[in-house]
Formats: sequence, structure tokens, C-alpha cells
Amino acid sequence: MSRIRIEGLLAAFPKLIGTGKQHTYIETENVRYVYQPIEALYLLLVTNKQSNILEDLDTLRLLSKLVPEYSYSLDEEGICKHAFELIFAFDEVISLGHKENVTVAQVKQYCEMESHEEKLHKLVMQSKINETKDVMKRKASEIDKSKIEKNRGDKGGFGPLTSMGSGRIENSLSDLSLSSTGTGFGSGSGFGLSTDVDSFSTKPKGRPTASANAPPKGLGMKLGKSQKTNQFLESLKAEGEVILEDVQPKLGSSRSAAPPLTDPITLTVEEKLNVTLKRDGGVSNFDVQGQLSLQILNQEDGHIQVQVQTGDNQAVSFKTHPNMNKELFANEYILGLKDPNRPFPTGQASDAAGVGLLKWRMQSTDESIVPLTINCWPSSSGNETYVNIEYEASSMFDLRNVVISVPLPALREAPSVSQIDGEWRYDSRNSILEWSVLLIDNSNRSGSMEFVVPQTDSSAFFPISVRFTATDTFSDLKVTNIIPLKGGNPPKFAQRTQLITENYQVV
Repeated sequence: MSRIRIEGLLAAFPKLIGTGKQHTYIETENVRYVYQPIEALYLLLVTNKQSNILEDLDTLRLLSKLVPEYSYSLDEEGICKHAFELIFAFDEVISLGHKENVTVAQVKQYCEMESHEEKLHKLVMQSKINETKDVMKRKASEIDKSKIEKNRGDKGGFGPLTSMGSGRIENSLSDLSLSSTGTGFGSGSGFGLSTDVDSFSTKPKGRPTASANAPPKGLGMKLGKSQKTNQFLESLKAEGEVILEDVQPKLGSSRSAAPPLTDPITLTVEEKLNVTLKRDGGVSNFDVQGQLSLQILNQEDGHIQVQVQTGDNQAVSFKTHPNMNKELFANEYILGLKDPNRPFPTGQASDAAGVGLLKWRMQSTDESIVPLTINCWPSSSGNETYVNIEYEASSMFDLRNVVISVPLPALREAPSVSQIDGEWRYDSRNSILEWSVLLIDNSNRSGSMEFVVPQTDSSAFFPISVRFTATDTFSDLKVTNIIPLKGGNPPKFAQRTQLITENYQVV
């Protein structure tokens, strides 16, 4: 049948349709029109008059079921948008003018069958992309190391440590200056465990020593940056990267996250939270590790004991340092040394880690004690995927500086965020959408965000990472009193309490 003949038959069809008719076919001298209304359109099947009309009606019924499967909007624009998919589907139903014995599920399966050559080509392309990324990371690491060595040789100290491979440029001077001073307690070993000092590197506390602010001898301090460095940083900022500027000359300002230690004695209660939540609900891992640290500025205040009060949480198990009097703590909740004649070690204000006195741990599988739960609901519609994310916070804690990081597929443009409780930022370099809420309290225990991306698989939005801080802890440990062992008035003390996330994910 020629194209002109087909166009003539289709042009004649609208003139043959009457109003108020109950049947769904029209016969002319040579052909039979079998049709079915679909909202404002007609699904039309043109056959000769010798064909079996029952078979034609069955074919038309099958075609009418296929149309909504490939076109979600049953209007002219939606049909034109998915015209090729519909043609391929109809071709599986009708072959050489005759109906094939197939179902809707079979037609969808035949149309979605992948080509082995195409899959192989995609795998080869992806391997090339991954190989190129690895080469870029190695080159960036080599350039990074050469800059560090050059800065050490020119300035006689540590230059800014930049991590280009990880996609972030961060100043690590605060981490370097927070290493343990090695104050011996016992047989030459550090009193606090060295592995616990790292937890304070992200939140430095205390005042820098006088030597930390002193300029190096022989060389002037270079405050300026080269033009190439500025251009490089500006290009990274344009890509959405977070840049922490080099603050080596102003080391004291890098510790502004915590107030300086002004009290003679400071006790820090810190808990690290490791949680792995399942995307469909439930907890696969919940682990809380806490530590009580002591910092004494003056040596004359070292002969003391610390009276503490624990909460009612029976799931928390405490463990004292080997040099502590375990019976004294078990009976009276007093932290004191086995040898009361020996003082606690003292340190400068820059020793933010302090001395570890007490540790505790808590593990559970009860989802009700999780401070923050995340529900992610991706749903595809047409060529787009709508993602709804909701958080629900427990009333036990007020959470601060909450950041929910959602991984996204590689996008040409930032996702379209239609609704959000809080703020959002798109990291195009790492393809991550960050949802930020400064404070979650009784006024906003729940919140939601909705955004749209091109159609993708739901697994691409996991694992979701969460980080936050809180001023309350699961152990509810509090320091109630400082007991001087040599008489006199008890020295003033300050207590700092915080709960931080170490690894908090929804997988």
C-alpha cells in the first residue's frame, strides 16, 4: 500500500465518524475502520472487509493496553513524544498484517531486550572513563606532593596540605598541631589512647601556643598567593567545590570552632555515633562509643578526683582507664588514680585531646533510639525521576548543623529542587546533593525535600550519608564535683558535651 493511499484513508476517517453512535467500526466500499476512543484521541485499525472483525477487535484491545504503558500523558504531545516506542511495540503485535499471539508483558520484554554489542561498548567506554579518572588522581597526587615538598623547602615548615584527589582542598594544619604531646603516665606511655586524639581534629579546641604564632626565623612570612593558584581555586569554586583557604599565618583563627580554655580544669564528654540504616526500614548497625577526657592547665591542680553521675541507660557499659581505681568508680562513681599521691598530668591549652579517664559503649538494634531516620522515595514518570526525601528526628536530641548528602547520577545541570525544608547545595564535582538544616528541635522534628532528575535507577540515590552534632549524649554522663585531695577549695572546672556522627548512612 502506497503512502498516498494510507494518507487518503486516514484523512477520510474523521469525516466518517458520526455522533451518538454505539458501534466502534465503519465500513466503506473497500476497507473497514475499527477504532476505539482514548480520551481526546482515537486508536484506529484499518483492515480490508474480508478480515475477521473479532480478531481485529482483539488486536485493537491489545494495542489500547500498550499505549498507556509507553505514554503516560494520553494527548497529542505525549503520543508524539513516545512515537518511536509505540511503533516498536505495535510492530511486535502486528507482523505482515496479522496479529501475533503475544501479551502486554511479552511485548514490553521484547522491546526492552538489550543488545550484547551495545552493552559491551558501554562497558568498554566506562572502563576507559574510570582509567582516565585514576590517571588524573595520580597526577593530582604527584602535583600535590611536589607542592608540599616545595613549601617545606621554601618556608622551613608545613605548607597547606591539599587533597585534590578527594575533590576537597582543606587546611590540615589544625590536625598536625593536635597530635599528642606524649605526656607520660605510668611506664612512659601516653595516658590517653592515641587513637582517640583523631576525634578532635575536626573540631579543634583550646588556644595555640606562643610558638605556634611566632614567625619562622630567617624568612619573612609570605601572605600572598600566586596568580596561578588564585585562578585554580576560582575554577574549583565555579564547579561547586568547597574551598577552605590557607590560614597558616592565622593559626589561632582556625581554632575558633571552640572557645578557648580559660578554666583551670576542663572535662570533655564526647560520643561518636556509627549507624547504618536500611532503606526499607530497620537498623543493621548502631554503635555509640564515648569518652570522658580531662585537661588541667596548672600543675598544682593535678591532685584531684572527679565525681560523675551516669544516666538511667542500662545499655551503656563503662570501662575505666587501667591507671584508675576501678573499685572507687564502681562503688561511688568517683574517678581517681590508684596511687592518690600521684597527680594527673597537665598540659598546655593547645593539648585539646586531654587525658582519657573513662570510656563507654552502647550497641542496639532498636530503631526507636536512632536520633534521625531518613526515608527516600524515588519514582519514575516519563523521562524523569521524582525523589522525595523525608527526615524524622527523635525528641531525645536537638540536632545542629545537619547535612544530608544524597548521591546523584552524573548530571549536566543541577537537579530541580521543587520543595525543601532548609537549604540545599549541589556539588557538581562529586555529583552530590547536600541538604542542610541548621537546627532540628521541637519546631521541626520532621522535614522533606523533593527534587527531579533525569530518569535513573532508584539505587543510584544510595547510600545517603548524614552528619550532625548535638549537645546531649546517650550516656547522659555529667561531672558533678571535683574533689581536691590536698584540701582547700575545689578548683573551678568546665564541662563540654557533644555527640558527633562518625559514620551515619542509609544503605
